[in-house]
Order: sequence, then structure tokens, then C-alpha cells
Amino acid sequence: MDNLTEDHQERNIGIDGHINIGNLGGETNHNFDTEKAASTPVLAREELGEKDMSPVAGNSMHRSSSRPQLDLSGAAIQGNFEEKDPTILLPNQSDDISHLALDIGGSLIKLVYFSRHENQPVNDRRRKIIKARLGITNSNRMSYPILGGRLHFVKFETAKINECLDFIYSKQLHRGGMDSRHWQSESPNTENTIIKATGGGAYKFADLFKERLGISIEKEDEMNCLVAGANFLLKAIRHEAFTHKEGQKEFVQIDSNDLFPYLLVNIGSGVSMIKVDGDGIYQRVSGTNVGGGTYWGLGKLLTKCKSFDELLELSQRGDNRTIDMLVGDIYGGMDYSKIGLSASTIASSFGKAISENKELEDYRPEDISLSLLRMISYNIGQISYLNALRFGLKRIFFGGFFIRGHAYTMDTISFAVQFWSKGQAQAMFLRHEGFLGALGAFMSYEKHGLDDLMVHQLVERFPMGAPYIGGNVHGPPLGDLNEKISWMEKFVQKGTEITAPVPMTPPGTTGLGGFEVPSSKGDTLRPDASKLNVGVLHLVPSLEVFPLLADPKTYEPNTIDLSDPGELEYWFTVLSDHMPDLVDKAVASEGGTEDAKRRGDAFARAFSAHLARLMEEPAAYGKLGLANLLELREECLREFHFLDVYRSIKQRENEASLAVLPDLLMEIDSMDEETRLLTLIEGVLAANIFDWGSRACVDLYHKGTIIEIYRMSRNKMQRPWGVDDFDVFKERMLGSAGKKPHQYKRALLFVDNSGADVVLGMLPLARELLRRGTEVVLVANSLPALNDVTAMELPDIVAEAAKHCDVLRGAAEAGGLLVDAMINIQDSPTRERSISVPLMVVENGCGSPCIDLRQVSSELAAAAKDADLIILEGMGRSLHTNYNAKFKCDALKLAMVKNQRLAAKLINGNIYDCVCRFEPAS
Repeated sequence: MDNLTEDHQERNIGIDGHINIGNLGGETNHNFDTEKAASTPVLAREELGEKDMSPVAGNSMHRSSSRPQLDLSGAAIQGNFEEKDPTILLPNQSDDISHLALDIGGSLIKLVYFSRHENQPVNDRRRKIIKARLGITNSNRMSYPILGGRLHFVKFETAKINECLDFIYSKQLHRGGMDSRHWQSESPNTENTIIKATGGGAYKFADLFKERLGISIEKEDEMNCLVAGANFLLKAIRHEAFTHKEGQKEFVQIDSNDLFPYLLVNIGSGVSMIKVDGDGIYQRVSGTNVGGGTYWGLGKLLTKCKSFDELLELSQRGDNRTIDMLVGDIYGGMDYSKIGLSASTIASSFGKAISENKELEDYRPEDISLSLLRMISYNIGQISYLNALRFGLKRIFFGGFFIRGHAYTMDTISFAVQFWSKGQAQAMFLRHEGFLGALGAFMSYEKHGLDDLMVHQLVERFPMGAPYIGGNVHGPPLGDLNEKISWMEKFVQKGTEITAPVPMTPPGTTGLGGFEVPSSKGDTLRPDASKLNVGVLHLVPSLEVFPLLADPKTYEPNTIDLSDPGELEYWFTVLSDHMPDLVDKAVASEGGTEDAKRRGDAFARAFSAHLARLMEEPAAYGKLGLANLLELREECLREFHFLDVYRSIKQRENEASLAVLPDLLMEIDSMDEETRLLTLIEGVLAANIFDWGSRACVDLYHKGTIIEIYRMSRNKMQRPWGVDDFDVFKERMLGSAGKKPHQYKRALLFVDNSGADVVLGMLPLARELLRRGTEVVLVANSLPALNDVTAMELPDIVAEAAKHCDVLRGAAEAGGLLVDAMINIQDSPTRERSISVPLMVVENGCGSPCIDLRQVSSELAAAAKDADLIILEGMGRSLHTNYNAKFKCDALKLAMVKNQRLAAKLINGNIYDCVCRFEPAS
């Protein structure tokens, strides 16, 4: 905090150095229309896979253990928020791998390439001790080479294939990438290099790739790639699929155990309908020659449009009622209610042209385009449903160049499926569908294996990267920090604001038959008219589902629903208002240099662009919760090399708090058991006020010192609290008449902020549990977020506290926390050498103020196996997320509510009200 000085310790402790508690109080496929329906299922090539942990039954794809695999440890999505398709990070991959795969279509080239990631840190002694105590081994690691880095997704127009070739050459992807050890000789040889590719262009442009890059293209079957890519995405990415009805997107979580069979409808020039029965098992069951080529061909003849996108853009401003014959046109404006048809239902596409004495030029091109679009979309939707009905399939996934993210196209297809199935089947779409073929081609390398990846091992992130001007992405993603900042500075110099894409008007409908106007109209049509962005996909096999969740399938971490416009607007305002202070802290943390100021300005503009994008389209990044939004901010800071914004502030607060800890512990020890327990819980609640993520609390920091604020907070500890289950917890801990005290074996304490929060709040509570014979595991962030304490920082804090407390010292020694710490304390005859229960520290696997328990570190998962008590402390971990979470063991949720809106909504209370929620094992 700004006004914290070195002498805080002296002037806040009191004359005698004693702290008086009593005064403290209280996410384009190609056409297959020329292919013949297969009479028997086609078995795709064996897929490959590897991961860093034992597979969960029924939740992963088949593994081939006979060849090098893709290491998914540390993997995650990490792409530009402007680009619709993400980059996949594979942090631990070896050099022994092909780095490029393509899907070369008639209109677009989809490219998937691999780049390495920085080396992972080596475990220190303390971590090895913790792993040994928790029984964490590497025995399930593969003995063959593994992958590590990112999978990037890039699009190019096929007509501009030379741009794609230049891009491949510039990044040396045909030689293993810029960071490969193999290509940097004076005369690198690519004569034997083979690149996997699918699509018609794999044949058409093979000679060009050989001539320009000296590489050979190995053609992969399109349908094999298509199915392999779809299966991977549907199994491995949470909320990959979504429905699109009347302009509204709804993301669907699909149980991988209940995925098959499904119908995959690929709409290219023509349409193929593929029944997928399992990994590598599929059959083309039907199709139609009326597809995207039909729309584009007829549209070109009738409207003189020069491109597919131009034709789609015309449809945005069309009115099909001037050309289509509706039910109402036949029945004098009336519905045909007897058979369930509304007056607005299309009775005959282009039917009005029969009775009207008009020439082609008398009709608006916009109306012709819309009528064509609806005719073909409805036709495809109906045929798809009939095939689904034929095989008893409930799920139908649509993809291909025809859809290309166009919202109205998805609406019409969805309406047709809904209408003909009477709601028994639904149309679904994939966020990554444009890269199914390229991803499948990438997976076909015999050294790759994505098939063992599970949904909890992927994290999607949305960093800045490519220039984003007027809603258009110019060129491939930017990777270099200076390149990003240079773009932003040029952007600012031009006096142009970072703008979000053109908003679309709300949908309109006129009954059962169809839409009166397109569901997605606007001044311009973006290629991504569905307004969905796809981030970078980080693959992290070291992530696990928290084993103590009562029901992982129904668990929803986020308490706040950002799909609510009011909530999104509120948090947009909160984060925007907090921006100046955050930038100041970020720049100060880097010494206030000109470079730091430059990066701080770039961060502010980048994160503001994220917020503007979300305000324009809340579902742009998929199903986003508050935890994701806050992590987005932290990732954006890290992208601009601000690794720990509050580092110096945390250090000063820790020092000030540690200075008074001995006196606090002394006074606590003088209390009787019941008073002591209440005081400890009050201490946790009071100390939780120190939160740099709260505007109300930041204002407080400018009015008082850390101890003064802590004292004020204690004075407000008036029961009953907003949620007050203390008496129930006390009975569990201490027992009551006829009930014995419960002896907990291991407690997981999810800590929050640095300073008083952890030192004066959670450490004393941990100490009490240790004295009662309970093993204690302090669970902290893997990466910095605001002023939250990290697992890297905690051992030093514990070591400092242990200088003056035998209980903490003995437990810390048993837990391996002091092996790297220099602590000088004098042995004394009274030192408690009998302490054997350990105090341990583990990482939670995240770098956000909130936590998603579907994705935690392997360390935390291992520690949880023997735990029978969970204590979640702080607003982010126990209120913003996990307030409604149910566990297999006892759970105590503690927080001071530092947000008036949340206080009113969650507990019908006020700011600074407290939550002490105790929930016995489910």
C-alpha cells in the first residue's frame, strides 16, 4: 500500500510491543458431394495419445503406446482474442516431431503448426519432499519422446497461397520451426521433409510446395481428418459445442462417455452426412447436392456477386417475403393452424416469382440472396434431421464452409431441425469447426497423439496478438512483444480507437413458420458473423479434477452469471475503474522505467479491447464466468511481461504482519478453548479485508496503516454475521454434550491475500489445527494474481513465522518447508520436539483470484485424497466461485464481503458483512 512505511511495525504494535486483540474487535470443412456413401463403416487410422497421468475410465481416447507421443503436460489455448481459432500450447514437447499440417480448400487454407514452449522449472528440494510425502510419482510418465509447445491455428485465402508459403518460410515451419536445432546449419536440407495435408489443394498445389519450400505433401483422407478433428474437439474441449436459435447462443457441455453416436453434417459445395460411432469409426450415410456451391452458384448468376461473402452480406439486408410464397399468401393472411403452419411459413421458395410479371432486374439482389439462403439452409436442416431420425440420433453437429460462422445460417438450420423433430433433436455447431480437417491432419502424424487428452486438461486463454482494426484481423498472430506494442502505438498515432465488431440487432420472429427478418443484421458482415472468438488452447495434463467434489458433472464454479447483461455491465465498470490503479502498480513494480510505462499503456489498451469485445458480444469467448474474466486480466498482464504487479506491496505487508504475529499468538494462547476458536475465525474474517481487488478496500488503504485497518476490521466483528454457521463448526471441532470433538486427519486451507490475511488470519488457524493433530496443507496460487500469496512465497512466510513459534517450526520441518530456508532461532528446553503432523504447501494450478476446481494441480489432487476438511477463504475462492460447491468432506467457507452488489445478491446483506458457512460432508 502506498502509505506503508518501514516503521509501521513500531508505531502499530503499541508501547509495550503487545497487540491487544480486545481493542481489535472484530472455438471449413470441404464438400464430399462427389463421394459415394460407404456400405460399411470406415475405420480411420489409429489415433495416438499420451498424457501425464493415469487415464480416467471412459473419459479419454484410445492410446497407442508403441511410438513417441504428444506430451500434454502444461497444455492450454493461447491465441489472439481477435482470431476466431486458437493456438494450442504443448509445453513439454521434444524436437522429434513434424511441425505443420494443412487443410487446403477451394477458398481457405487452414494451417496448424507447432511451436515450442520455454523449459519448465526443475523441482526444488522442498517440492520433492512434498511429492514424496503425498505419494506423487512419475511412474506413469511415458518412456518415449514427448511434445511440448503450442498448436497454432492460422487461416489464409487460397487465392493468396503465396502469403501462406511466405508465412511457413518466415517461421521455418518446414524445417521444424524457428527454435529447432536441426535447420540452422548453413545448407539445411528439406529434401525428405513430408508435410501432412488434406483438402483438394493438397493435390493441386503439391508441386508448388515442392518448388517453393522443397517439401513433399502427404495427402490425408479428408473424411478421416474431419472425423478425427471433430472427435478430439468434442471430447477434449469444454463448451466446444453450442446451439444457435433466434440469434441466441447456448453452450453445451457434452459428456464424453455419452458422445457417440452422432451425425456430423459437413456443408461444403455439397453436403455429406456422416454417422460417427466412435473414435475412428464412421460411415457416410447420406448427402445432398444442394449445398454451399448451390447457394454461391445460383447467387452469382442471379445477383452478379463477386464473392461468397458479398452474397452473404446481401442477405443481411434482404426481405425474403418479396419473393417467397408464404402460407399467408395462400390463405389470405391467415395461419393454417389445422396442420400447425403459421402465416409466415414459407410455402414455396421463390414462389411469388410465378405470379408476378417481373424480370430478374426488378428484384432486389438482397431479397434474392436471403431467399436462396433460407431455401438451402432449411433443406439441409430437414434432410439432416431425417437422417438422424433414421438412425435414432439425437445430436447433429453442423460445419463446413457454407456456415462459416454466419449467425442467420445457423438460425435457419436450427429452426428446421427444431420444427421437423418437434423439439426432439437439436442442431449444434462447433467453435473450432473451421479447423477440423487441419487438426485431423496434424493428428495423423505417427509421432503425435492428442487422443488421450481429457477436458479438464485444457485451458482456453485469449491473449492479444494480431492487429485488430475496424473488426478485421490483418495477417497472422503477432508473437513478439515489441511487435504487439509497435502495432498499438501506430494504432494510437492514427487516432483510431480499438473498436469492437458491429453489433447485431436482436432477433425477430413471426410464429412457427420462419423469421420475419434475419436474426443477425448489421451494417457489415464479418467472416465471423457468429461473433465467436477462439483463444489459444493450452494442453495441461498435470491438471486434474479436484477429487473431493461431490459431483464433478454438475459442479459450476462461478456464482456470478456474466450472461446476465446487468452483471456483465457491472463488472465491466468495476474492472475499468480499477485499470488506472492497476497500471500504476504494474509500472511501479518494474521500476517505473519508460519501457514499463510503454508496456503498461499497451496492457491497458489490450485489456480494454477485451472488455469492449465482451460488452459487444458476451458469448464471444465461449461460456465465460467471472473466474475466466479475472484470469483474462491476469493473463493480459503476463503477456506484457508484468509478472507480479504487487510484489513489493506484498513484501511490505508480510513484514508488517509478521512483526506483530508473535504477540497475537501469545494472546490467543491465553484464551480458553471456545474463546480461542471464535477469535481465530474472527481473525480470518477481519484479515480478509486486505484485498487490492476491491475498490472499497483500496480506498481504505489510503486512510490507514495495515494494523489500523486490521483493528478497525476486528471491531466490526459483530455476530450474527451475514452467514453465521460458527456454532455448528464449533460443535464439530470442540464437541458438545453427548458428542465428542471431531478429529480431522488432514485439512486443506485455500489461502487468499498476502500480508495480514495469511499471516494474522490463516496461519493462526492452521496452527490451531496442527496443535489438535491435524495435518495442514496450505493451498496457494501457482502464479501471482493481485496481492494473492503464491505457493512460491508461502514457505518463506512460514519460515519467518516459525522463528517465534515452536508449533509452526516443528510442523514446517515435518512438511519440508524449512529445507531451503535460513532461520536462526535458539533451541530452548521448552521447544516442542514432539510435533509430528506436517504443515505443507501446494500449488492450486491457477493464477487467478478465483479457482475452478475442475482444473487443479496434481499436487493439490494428491493432497486432497486424505483430506477430510476444506477451508476456502476469501471472496474469489469462496464467494465469486465455489459458494454453491458441494464436497465429499466437511467444508468451511470464510470471507468478508467487500462488494455491495455481491453482498445484496448473495447474502441479502451489506458491504463488510461476513460469511462463515459450514457444510458437513455430502
